[in-house]
Amino acid sequence: MKKPLDGVRVLEMGQLIAGPFAGKMLAEFGAHVIKIEPPVTGDPLRKWRLLHEGTSVWWAAQSRNKESVTLDLRSPEGQDVIRRLVAQSDVLIENFRPGTLEAWGLGWDALHALNPGLIMLRVSGYGQTGPYRDRPGFGVVAEAMGGLRHLSGEPGRTPVRVGISIGDSLSALHGVIGILLALRHRDQNGGDGQMIDVALYESVFNMMESLLPEFSTFGVVRQAAGSSLPGIAPTNAYKCRDGKYALIAGNGDSIFRRLMELIERPDLAADPVLAQNDGRVKNVERLDAAIGEWTSMHSLDEVLAALNEARIPAGKIYDIADIAGDPHYHARDMILDSELPDGTPVKLPGIVPKLSETPGTVERRAPELGQHTDEILATVGIDTPTRDAWRERGII
Repeated sequence: MKKPLDGVRVLEMGQLIAGPFAGKMLAEFGAHVIKIEPPVTGDPLRKWRLLHEGTSVWWAAQSRNKESVTLDLRSPEGQDVIRRLVAQSDVLIENFRPGTLEAWGLGWDALHALNPGLIMLRVSGYGQTGPYRDRPGFGVVAEAMGGLRHLSGEPGRTPVRVGISIGDSLSALHGVIGILLALRHRDQNGGDGQMIDVALYESVFNMMESLLPEFSTFGVVRQAAGSSLPGIAPTNAYKCRDGKYALIAGNGDSIFRRLMELIERPDLAADPVLAQNDGRVKNVERLDAAIGEWTSMHSLDEVLAALNEARIPAGKIYDIADIAGDPHYHARDMILDSELPDGTPVKLPGIVPKLSETPGTVERRAPELGQHTDEILATVGIDTPTRDAWRERGII
């Protein structure tokens, strides 16, 4: 069965997270992704976090289904190869600082003239325009500028970061959406491609829900609120008898009533002031105290069993050991068995989203550095003697 992106050729020139994460998702659904890496060192992600035999195990997840080509993009020869590959490609992904590709003669105008059907995803800290465009930008800075860092942590304490590079990943998801929209547009409008400008901070800001309209209407600057969700009640983490925390979302009107009956507070369930969310928000401290008193008398397992029985959304705080051992993760194919190049078993995250008719798959493990250089360069007319000479000069 054909996959949704079969026949789509993607040239991935990004490094680390945002660009390559977008390439990973496209590859999982059938796109032919050719990853360009610097000779010798490769993508810096190969050395990030924990290493096995000198290579990050993160690499096994981020670069599966891709082909690796080493190429010095600063050299005229490397730039010529990119032009040849672009002529055969549907999509180009890059996350260099704005102006870098233009300096190499590989900017949007030049590549679009070479291949009018090309779709170019450009991911950067601040976008391709505006007064900050030339600033270096990483996801952690974007998370701060986009408003997320200000809301993270306990009130009055140092703002904390989310424990992953969420700004980069959100940008990758926005980039994938942009690519799919551009492919759809190209199919409908005579084959014209377009450039997609994704800024890291804007991808974070797009997730900020009601922050801006609340500020513009009421002058309210939302503050960090720990484990609660301001303006929606009751929703919080509540300590149980065994010291563990239950996350309870009792903020639907009927759910709230069931929760109050469960914790033996029919007075709160029947209180008309608490019947809807706006009234509960005004009394959130009283509600949190009542729920916390109940959870403190029971273990986490007892609390979750009772809440599930009463059809109240709740859960525990998972660490990766919980995730790896959870039967629901396994039933949903979210824990996949793979292996590293030396045969060492490794478990990798499954594929999201789940498509009923054309699901994503893992066809090949992450490539070794430059594994496909000769094969791919041969397809654009670079013969063996030339490749050998380039290898001697460090171009590939």
